Amino acid sequence: MQKTPAVNLPPVVLWFALGLIAVHGLRHLLTEEQDLWLLLLLAFIPARYVELAAQLPGGIAAAFWSPATYALLHADWVHLFVNLVWMASFGSALARRFGSGRFLVVALLAAVAGAAAHYVLHPGEAVPVIGASAAVSGMMAATARFAFAPGVRLGAPGAMARVRMPAEPLLAVFTNSRALAFILVWFAVNLLFALNEGLIPGASGPIAWEAHIGGFLAGLLAFPLLDPVGRARDTLAK
Repeated sequence: MQKTPAVNLPPVVLWFALGLIAVHGLRHLLTEEQDLWLLLLLAFIPARYVELAAQLPGGIAAAFWSPATYALLHADWVHLFVNLVWMASFGSALARRFGSGRFLVVALLAAVAGAAAHYVLHPGEAVPVIGASAAVSGMMAATARFAFAPGVRLGAPGAMARVRMPAEPLLAVFTNSRALAFILVWFAVNLLFALNEGLIPGASGPIAWEAHIGGFLAGLLAFPLLDPVGRARDTLAK
């Protein structure tokens, strides 16, 4: 009899999740001063690109790493748990299709795009932005490029074979009722975040919905550039 793994997640998703948990757990071992220093060192802060750069930990150099490292920090355990649930749900299928390296590239691109989108609407703002939500949003968008194709049901028997089938072009995704419904609901929820900052019970601050949207668009558009299945299909066609 074949044993079912206790945690049925791709290794890269599992290790990414454990890394985020470890970082958040470590912060609880720090003093308030140390935690604040770490927060200001790694968080994305638009004001870092203007007059506050020299006054913040990391100085000018942090302007280069903070658009990615802010995704390692979370406001509280609830914030982290929500991101882990969505990453496990959508990121697992993406990791199985893309492999570890491309999966991490999607996460990085989405995080940076999320930071850029937030900066465009909040230039010079001193409020730190933290959380893996933009990276996870990019995973969700990339997964939407293939998860809603006809015959694909994530979690159903034989689903992984369907997950590795060639994806449809982006325009075809918007003619797929399931994919379109998912995308519209996703954007509607994030617009609700924009209109009502207190929408999520227990949220300790404003929701960076702009970063979510930036990450989602990055995952949606970067998918064909990284998709190994599409690349293999093109090679066979030549």
